[in-house]
Amino acid sequence: MHRKLQERISQFKGASVIKEKGLYPYFRTIESGQDTEVVINGERVLMFGSNSYLGLTNHPKIKEAAKAAIDKYGSGCAGSRFLNGTLDIHIELERKLAAYVGKESAVLFSTGFQVNLGVISCLLDRNDFLILDESDHASIIDGSRLSFSRTIKYKHNDMDDLRKKLSRLPEDAAKLIVTDGIFSMEGDLVNLPHIVKIADEYGANIMLDDAHSLGVIGFNGSGTASHFGLTDKVDLIAGTFSKSLASLGGFIAGTAETIEYVKHRARSLIFSASMPPSAVASVIAALNIIESEPERIDRLWKNTNYAKKLFLAAGFEIGPTDSPIIPVYIRDNDKTFHVTNILSKKGIFVNPIVSPAVNPESSLLRFSLMATHTYPEIEEAIEKIKAAFIEARVNILVNTD
Repeated sequence: MHRKLQERISQFKGASVIKEKGLYPYFRTIESGQDTEVVINGERVLMFGSNSYLGLTNHPKIKEAAKAAIDKYGSGCAGSRFLNGTLDIHIELERKLAAYVGKESAVLFSTGFQVNLGVISCLLDRNDFLILDESDHASIIDGSRLSFSRTIKYKHNDMDDLRKKLSRLPEDAAKLIVTDGIFSMEGDLVNLPHIVKIADEYGANIMLDDAHSLGVIGFNGSGTASHFGLTDKVDLIAGTFSKSLASLGGFIAGTAETIEYVKHRARSLIFSASMPPSAVASVIAALNIIESEPERIDRLWKNTNYAKKLFLAAGFEIGPTDSPIIPVYIRDNDKTFHVTNILSKKGIFVNPIVSPAVNPESSLLRFSLMATHTYPEIEEAIEKIKAAFIEARVNILVNTD
């Protein structure tokens, strides 16, 4: 390896420093299915770090659908959608998704990340403007880096700042606002009604990333635009299958004309292998389950509201979350790692969110609910988090009685 590159690699010490302290929390190996309870190092661990909001990853109907798809189509497509990688079940799922989110058409991508890379980079040109919420997901940021357009960020959910930024742009330029529906770190909800109003005022289009919204909010879990009754005002709806829909892949939905354009311009679609049959069949099965078992979403929200109630009663700072993602603020990177380590030893899996994902003073535990959690599991986790805060001397806790 060339000396300059080797020097750069050798200078990376972030992970090793945390490992030397015995606090490294990443790449933990799970020896069981993704459920409310998992097995790590042969021990029972309560899972509060998963995005499986509806608890469908082990549903027997999804397993059966995946196995049947492998029996019929094999393990993969050995090519891109553009060439030999389009199966009839790809088309079936695209039609089902378009109807689900209230759009004319949809196209599948191999991952949700690739949706934002491909769509954002292919839609805008050099004289256009991309407007992003500063808390948008990393895939949106990376998509903006591949775009030839000029990128402008506005303060998180700050509608005055969005209006100010748009007011400075040329009237005749193409402008695309891209935002998460539910923001992945703090769990708060986008102010979509105000964005729609401002976009209409300044002639901007709207693309909504519903990765954390599908299966969670809106009619039958159909997402943020449905939640606000603004589906017709949102031009593009993106989503992923790796969360509520218990699989892997992603999609973009919009007008038939727009999707046709994306299918022939998005490089992450054209030059990537298509979703494997088992993953496609899993998503179809998950959508069918959501339709036939709407009570799952009700249970998810009962669990979410119960957990929020317990956190607030115990004196934790959880911010303005509007979702099953509950941020438990610590506001110190080292203490966040310390608390996570204590909880791992106590059999509680949570995700530490530290810089650069957030500012150091905004570091937090990301506590995520599933529909399949029980109240006793939630109670056990929050009691152990409280004990871990006390042990780590985190002074955010208001009540320690």
